[in-house]
Amino acid sequence: MHSGQKQELASLTGRLRRESRKITGPRAAILEILRHHPHPLTNKEIFAELPKGGGDLATIYRAMQLLEKLGMVKRFDFGDGTARFELVGEGDDGHHHHLICTRCAGVVEIAECFPEEIERRIARTNGYAGVTHRLEFFGICPDCQQ
Repeated sequence: MHSGQKQELASLTGRLRRESRKITGPRAAILEILRHHPHPLTNKEIFAELPKGGGDLATIYRAMQLLEKLGMVKRFDFGDGTARFELVGEGDDGHHHHLICTRCAGVVEIAECFPEEIERRIARTNGYAGVTHRLEFFGICPDCQQ
């Protein structure tokens, strides 16, 4: 979900219902947390924002697996061995890239992407089909350079 595109909680829970999934308290709380964050969050960051008694870390891991399977969240790996999750808007393929600060872990969403011709050329050259890509950029943000 690109920054600035806040989805209504009712539309998110409606998507769960259409998949015949229960709207549990923790699932609704997780969706609400993700809805208000423009950048991917770790399971522990989500847990820290859950209301007291809103669920344990295992509940969050299970919920995130389900939401990822349903295509409602996208998993990102910023190279530190920790999965991060971001909401994906309905009808959005969730494809975009990030610029991550290696000092403070700040994240900037990058809208630019490679032309599809590059994917087609790489596929053709190597005999592959259905080639896609994930790309994250790393550097030191302006604040950390001070």
